[in-house]
Amino acid sequence: MGLTIAEKIFARHLLDTPDPEHRVLKLDRVFCHEITTPLAINDLAARGWDRVFDREKIKAVIDHVSPAKDGKTALQGKILRDWAGRQGIDFFDIGRNGVCHALFPEKGFVRPGQTIIMGDSHTCTYGAFGAFAAGVGTTDLEVGILKGVCAFRSPRTFKIEVTGKLAPGVFAKDLILRIISLVGTGGATDMIIEFTGEGIRRLTMEERMTLCNMAVEAGATSGIVAPDEETVGYLWPFIRDDWESPAQALEAYRGLHSDPDAVWEKTLAVDAGALEPLVTVGYKPDQVKTVRELEKTPVDQVYIGSCTNGRIGDLRAAAEVLKPEVGRGRKIAPRLRAIVSPATTLVFHQALKEGLLDIFMEAGFCVTNPTCGACLGMSNGILAEGEVCASTTNRNFQGRMGKGGMIHLMSPATAAATALEGFIVNSRLYRGREIEK
Repeated sequence: MGLTIAEKIFARHLLDTPDPEHRVLKLDRVFCHEITTPLAINDLAARGWDRVFDREKIKAVIDHVSPAKDGKTALQGKILRDWAGRQGIDFFDIGRNGVCHALFPEKGFVRPGQTIIMGDSHTCTYGAFGAFAAGVGTTDLEVGILKGVCAFRSPRTFKIEVTGKLAPGVFAKDLILRIISLVGTGGATDMIIEFTGEGIRRLTMEERMTLCNMAVEAGATSGIVAPDEETVGYLWPFIRDDWESPAQALEAYRGLHSDPDAVWEKTLAVDAGALEPLVTVGYKPDQVKTVRELEKTPVDQVYIGSCTNGRIGDLRAAAEVLKPEVGRGRKIAPRLRAIVSPATTLVFHQALKEGLLDIFMEAGFCVTNPTCGACLGMSNGILAEGEVCASTTNRNFQGRMGKGGMIHLMSPATAAATALEGFIVNSRLYRGREIEK
């Protein structure tokens, strides 16, 4: 009987089987940020265990509130900053930081076949590289920091096969929203979603990260994509000393593909070519409708950013909608505020060089430094009670971006088009001509 990618990774990292349902795995990476890690740091220190299993395998960043907004967040940053200094850990402070799930892949810290944990539910993003990555609680994070191990349930895989090609104006965000609407918020609980098929192989690494990032919104422990030419191309600047050629690296990574006779817990087929732009309604990520069905729904704020859609490709897609026509600029709707937050310092710099930030600012957007900020209602764009936000983030839970606020999740292009009109609208209508009113 064949094995899935996840089963192969578990087998390579297995240290113990305490019972038939659980596996203790050796960890390749432990990632940390200033919101969840200080609790673990303080507890370990109080127990006399102020040490780490391997300083080379632990990375830390300030990203959720960047820079600090008050005394509490300043203290959280200080605890992480001081700990990283004591332990000799790579630390990405204000000015060279970014949203963790965009920054760490960008730095080449994620590789196929790795096991990765972090005290953050969207750690599943790294599965886009063929890694097993999962968010954990404080206790597991402490054990990971101290011993470099973590216990998981035996892997069960939900295979989602994507066929076809996304049409112009339809993006990876639309694809994952469709998948979540079909699976449900609990349909993949305690499972690993493997995204496969020709539709996945057509996607860039950034687009695959968007899919894996939101696997947790279907209840999954992680999302995962088999490494291929696209993966090797993205990682080549970081792995070129390990291999004689990209072809050699690719051949080595082929062992991280699921076997043809692997056993799947569930399967689902999705035709990417049949999709149109989508948006969430209500307060659950599986409550999804087409943009057509929600057109004219008014919004108070538009937010483009986050670990889901704050990468350079996302900013390019949004800026394409906002580009000024000859002799006339496109401006956001009156009485609407729009915010764009590049996911990392490098993304910010690249967007600046390409003129994307000029396009956003000329349209009336507020451009912020890299931060998670508004995504979870911590800073830089919190909603007031009764306000509605068109957002490229990953959760539309009640109160997520501010008590009493309402969130509609969508792609960056749809969000940009919505900013121009002040209500939800299809970005396709902005392709080369003024929207029909």
